[in-house]
Parts: sequence; structure tokens; C-alpha cells
Amino acid sequence: MPPEPAPEPVPELADVSVIIPAYRAAATIGRAVRSADAQSPPPREIIVIDDGSGDGTLEAARAAAGAAGNAPVTVLTQENQGAGAARNRGLAEARGAFVAFLDADDEWLPGKLAHSLPPFDDPACVLVAHDFLRAGADGGGETRVDCHRHFAAPGDPYVRLYERGFLATSTVVARRQAVVDVGGFDTGLRTAQDFDLWLRLLAPPAARFHLFAAALTRYHVTPGSITSFTRRRLDCCLVIARRHVPALRRRGGGVLGPLWFRVLAVHYEAMAAYAAAGALPRAALTALALPLALARETLAARP
Repeated sequence: MPPEPAPEPVPELADVSVIIPAYRAAATIGRAVRSADAQSPPPREIIVIDDGSGDGTLEAARAAAGAAGNAPVTVLTQENQGAGAARNRGLAEARGAFVAFLDADDEWLPGKLAHSLPPFDDPACVLVAHDFLRAGADGGGETRVDCHRHFAAPGDPYVRLYERGFLATSTVVARRQAVVDVGGFDTGLRTAQDFDLWLRLLAPPAARFHLFAAALTRYHVTPGSITSFTRRRLDCCLVIARRHVPALRRRGGGVLGPLWFRVLAVHYEAMAAYAAAGALPRAALTALALPLALARETLAARP
């Protein structure tokens, strides 16, 4: 009798837990799961958290889990509590040495995990990210977002991160224990919990992060994206700017310059979002509120 064929080798898994919060993402959750499952090496596990969607997201996630061929997929469900709470639920279940965050309407490109893990050979590195592609709504054009240029600019990269908030959540891989140690995502913030977490992770002067110049995530702009809640985002970003002034002070550099830059930046982002939506009166009101916001945050930053 001919010899039995050798069994197919089991692929080695990267020690990464992928956390995917999903809210009303029935049309896109399968794409997100497939993009994580297709990584080489595949992740140790993929955790999907249905955040009380009620639109078929849970069923679509379970179907994607059944179709995954490389990484085990766990599908959890909870009452609607927001993306931060859903990510925290995934974090509590995660078993990998590293956690990677992927939003349900985004996707990873080939090589994302393979390129993200080597910088962690440096034990001081707690977070790795990269550039991304922005795909327009309704099949619009695709543009590359160059985050690396901010990271590579002269000066303290933490201060530049504070000023510009240039890390995209679906590009981030972090040490799981470091995320746990700082308490995960702050669910008291209605948005921008991710930006707040990155600043808390990297606040210790010895902590390092690395951002490389490869666009290995595709971010899909959708009408329901959390970034569309312009007023909410502006308010939360001002809270975060004030919250992390002590971290700036501990780094020994100036405080007011980065603070003013951040306040100006988030107001500009809000004005641009309102203008793009045709809400010109709201854009004008945001511009008028800027001097008061600068004065208020300057007084709050006094030691």
C-alpha cells in the first residue's frame, strides 16, 4: 500500500489576541474577521464582541467564526455599552501576550501582524502602529494616511502624539499586560477612548512606541462612524488634553505649547467636519468658541 500522505503542518500562531467590537456591522464583520484570520502568521485568537446590535451582526459574526480556517474565533454578545466597553470585554477574555484592535468596518492587509511584532523585541516598546489607507464612503477613492511622518519628526514622539493624535485604532498592537495595568479603555469618555488609552500607556518616560511606514490597514469611512459625532468628539478631546497635562509636565518640556496646539487642532478638526457636512453655522460657532477654550485650558493647566 502507498504510504499515507503526511498531514498538513499546523501553522504557528502569533501570540496575539485580536479584539473586534461590533455594533450594527452585519455587512462588514465578515470582512474584518477574514482579514485577521488570513494573516501570516495567524493570531492566537480572534474575539468579536457584538455590542447589542440587533441587526444581524451576531449571526454574521458567528458565520464568519465558522468559516475561519486559521485562528479560533470567539463571539461574545452584550447589551449596548459602546466601543470602549466592548473592547474591555474582549480584553478581559484575551490570552495573548499582545492585543491588536480592529474595528468591525475596517480590514487588515497581508503582512500586518508579521510587520507589527518585531519591534516588541525591545522590552521597553509597549505599542506598535503604522500608516493606513482611507477608503471613501460608497466606494469612493482611496488615500494613504501618512502617520509615520509625525512619529519621525524631531522631538519627543509622545508630545507629537499628544498634539496630533496620529494613531489609528485598527493599526495598533500593544502589550496586553500594559493595557490591563492602566485600566483599559475609559468608558466614561463617550468617544476618543482609544486616544486617551494610548496616552496613558505611553505616559511613563521609559515607555516607547514604534510606528512604521507601511499602510497595512484599510479604514472604511461610513456614515455611522464614531468620528462623525463632531461635538461629542470635540468635548472629549478637550477633556483628554487637560487630563494628560501632568504627563507632559513630567517629561520636562513645556506644557502650554503642546496644549495650545492640541486645542487649536481639535477645534480645526471640528470646524472642517462641520464645513464638510454643510453645517456652516456650527463651524462658525466652533471658531468663535476657540478663544474661550484656549483661555479655559490655559488656566486649568496652571500647576
